[in-house]
Amino acid sequence: MSDVQNVASGKQVMPIKDYEQFYKFYLTEHSNSTSRKLHFAGSTFGLIGLGMAVKKGKLRYALMGITAGYACAWVGHFIFERNKPASFKQPLYSFISDFRMYSDVLRGRISLKGPEFDKK
Repeated sequence: MSDVQNVASGKQVMPIKDYEQFYKFYLTEHSNSTSRKLHFAGSTFGLIGLGMAVKKGKLRYALMGITAGYACAWVGHFIFERNKPASFKQPLYSFISDFRMYSDVLRGRISLKGPEFDKK
């Protein structure tokens, strides 16, 4: 894996060796409560778009869901987190982590209030 750079601070972070290490890094990049809420909303929009695309048989619903999802996530990163989305360097791991975080929120492991409320 390549090094992942924290653009907001300009410091280099250790090289990512495996997915679990990436997910820990991913969570540090999602510490702002508004950003977490935007990511959750964006993932929900993406899932709704996918569901509508399957139900109606029209690809445009999936594209609208994906567009809305990434718009929410990028607003969260650029405005609230003030960092660059990890998806720019690790798109597959980031996509997987979006839905892992979504699942962790639904199961009460990750809080939309912020990392200090997460269950370790």
